[in-house]
Amino acid sequence: MLPILLSVVVISFSGVMMPGPMFAITLAKSFKSPWAGVWISLGHAVIEVPLIVLIYLGFSRFFENSLVQLVLSLAGGSMVIWLGIAMFRARAKVVKEGKELSYSAFTAGIITSGLNPFFLLWWATIGSLLVMRFLEFGLSGLIVFIVVHWLIDLLWLSFVSILVYRTHSLWGNNFQQWVFIAISLTLVGFGAWFLISGVRMVV
Repeated sequence: MLPILLSVVVISFSGVMMPGPMFAITLAKSFKSPWAGVWISLGHAVIEVPLIVLIYLGFSRFFENSLVQLVLSLAGGSMVIWLGIAMFRARAKVVKEGKELSYSAFTAGIITSGLNPFFLLWWATIGSLLVMRFLEFGLSGLIVFIVVHWLIDLLWLSFVSILVYRTHSLWGNNFQQWVFIAISLTLVGFGAWFLISGVRMVV
């Protein structure tokens, strides 16, 4: 099982380190808490663990369905754009007044995972291949796979969260606001990409 686990570690790191809505949210939420990465990874797990189990049971084709991807693209795009707009509006209060964003890190982890069509498509393709390699090990193999994969998410997001929390005070208020502007525009950009991808499916 060790060679398979090593492949899981490498592929999991390549996935979690890829810039996306969850990474952007982690950067923003880490301004106020070094535990943001932990909570986001827990919210991520709420979506990911049941998804892995469904794939293990043979439901990967469901997430490749064009209608499912269309609905997720439209819903996900709208929600991610909302996250970005809310962040843009709150940037001054977060930086100058020390207030929090209107949504928790845990909720953000759920939204940026469950409503990300490309996250689900990754699991229906690359992820399902990883899960299938554990079929021969039964339930215990599945549990090991889930724990190892989630720990990779936890370690990376926690590292990012702690790094941002410990260093952001050195950045200055204006620079911090520009960081929030960049993150919010990134989220809006991803949301627009999700929406456009959904419309293209129809066209």
